[in-house]
Amino acid sequence: MIEIKRDKYLNKLIKKKDNGRVKIITGIRRCGKSYLLFELYKNYLLRNGISENQIIEMPLDEIDNIQYRNPFELNAYIKERITDKNKRYYIFIDEIQFCEEVSNPYIKDSNEKVTFIDTVLGLMKISNVDIYITGSNSKMLSKEVLTQFRDRGDEIHVMPLSYAEFWVAYQKIHTQVKSPISPIMINRNDAWWDYCSFGGMPYVLVLDTVEEKSQYLKDLFDETYIKDIIERNNIRNDKEVLEILLDFVSSSIGSLTNPRKLENRFLSERKINISHSTITKYLDLFIEAYIMDSAKRYDIKGSQYFDTPLKYYFTDIGLRNARLNFRQIEQTHIMENIIYNELINRGYNVDVGVVQYAKREKDNQGEEKKVRVQLEVDFVVNHGNKRYYIQSALNIDNPQKREKEVNSLNRIDDSFKKIIVVKDDIIPWYDEKGIQYVGVQEFLLNERAMDI
Repeated sequence: MIEIKRDKYLNKLIKKKDNGRVKIITGIRRCGKSYLLFELYKNYLLRNGISENQIIEMPLDEIDNIQYRNPFELNAYIKERITDKNKRYYIFIDEIQFCEEVSNPYIKDSNEKVTFIDTVLGLMKISNVDIYITGSNSKMLSKEVLTQFRDRGDEIHVMPLSYAEFWVAYQKIHTQVKSPISPIMINRNDAWWDYCSFGGMPYVLVLDTVEEKSQYLKDLFDETYIKDIIERNNIRNDKEVLEILLDFVSSSIGSLTNPRKLENRFLSERKINISHSTITKYLDLFIEAYIMDSAKRYDIKGSQYFDTPLKYYFTDIGLRNARLNFRQIEQTHIMENIIYNELINRGYNVDVGVVQYAKREKDNQGEEKKVRVQLEVDFVVNHGNKRYYIQSALNIDNPQKREKEVNSLNRIDDSFKKIIVVKDDIIPWYDEKGIQYVGVQEFLLNERAMDI
């Protein structure tokens, strides 16, 4: 099994080691959280003088550990293994959302509940422990737990492999089958198409055939993500609705939509009457499970947000493609989704930009009237005092296509950087108005590409 480097996340854990706070590693299931903690970080500790018996591991998603989904049992198990006050212990609890809440058995006729939060807060009071937990549900972890821990918790959010991580691993895997007799040329474009089709879930990399990769991704949806959402939210009767909603959103990534539009689509295409409020609830469940994310629209000139419509993007493009049985591999929307994920991965705040302006045009009677026009900028990207405007363009190989992409950018009158990302490999260049053009692979592989 080849080691897949996740240096960005590993370095974050190393930096936060022994800081007195609980480290909360979040992200979609099977994106590599357990591998990061139980392999990469554990090996780092072992290489730096920590012994095996100082590392206490508890993967709660394994059936052998089902009794420790009770917070009292989990607490007892861990404390039994903290045997030497002169040693520091590193506690790894994997998929902590499996730890159930139970009634407090010591208070009669009380509705008080005990949860994993009580277990972790208690363990944090032990001076010679350093605690790490992973989880795959943002409602339970990012919001609730970080609120409970207040200033005592640090979140490290792990995403599926970025294209840069994927490319490094891809080269290693294909180099293993090289031989002096028949050398294999590792083609970056082959890697790109593999990534666009099957995404960055780490296990996909070690599968050999298209059929194996496709089936693995489909099974992840059916046996893991949908099953988790249904069981944790007790919505078994609406499984079909969840499936259809996923299909609708999958088929419209990069397009503006909202729950009311989706409500109408259910009725017109499937003859299913479901309220937009229920659709909103189910979309939130997908976001909480890290399956997808949403981007709001931002009026660049008016400096305000629109409540609706939104754009939805999948956390992993391979999962999105699997949801549609790999029938809709349209390069434009896939590239946009991949760029969105990369920007989020780099720690930026990302919105969909709107540029509004007024123009005069003649109506059917030949009279001039003022018309309000809205143009879109794919991404308004913010980080501190920095801002970038980014367009994802499959190509700009004729004047009409180029004019379409630059029109909205040229109407923004501030001095922040404007970038157009194209599919082809090109040498980055600037036009006469200062707009930068860069190839998508250069953009994804080089974190400094936005500042060249």
